[in-house]
Amino acid sequence: MAMKTSARLLILAAVAAFAAAPASAQTPAAASDSHVSGKSVFTTYCASCHGESGRGNGAVAIFLRTRPADLTQIATRNKGTFPAERVYELIDGRRVVKPHGESQMPVWGDAFAKSATESDEHAIKAKIDALVAYLESIQEHPPR
Repeated sequence: MAMKTSARLLILAAVAAFAAAPASAQTPAAASDSHVSGKSVFTTYCASCHGESGRGNGAVAIFLRTRPADLTQIATRNKGTFPAERVYELIDGRRVVKPHGESQMPVWGDAFAKSATESDEHAIKAKIDALVAYLESIQEHPPR
């Protein structure tokens, strides 16, 4: 029962995030512009679970079975290197290998495709690339 409730809350959070997005963020034209704001994409789609600072403390986090990852520690967890390609794949989510486990995170590649009036892979890629660049920019590195 708790898992079904968590899944419903996660879906509601994703729907709410999409509904709250400005119309310009929901169209292929906005995503295909020369500059997509990674921070804006993060705030719209990710902050409800991961928190405004990316530390995994969003408003929906308390309802999830597994706490959302602290996204400021991705590089630290990877020996000081930010794995941009792997982060891209995780966000996109459309090429997930089932034996690697279940994720509570929405498949954003599909969500971004459905939010556009036409499925435009360039617009989806621009949005995910901007998000990956933003996540790389918020990495905290241990003091030396």
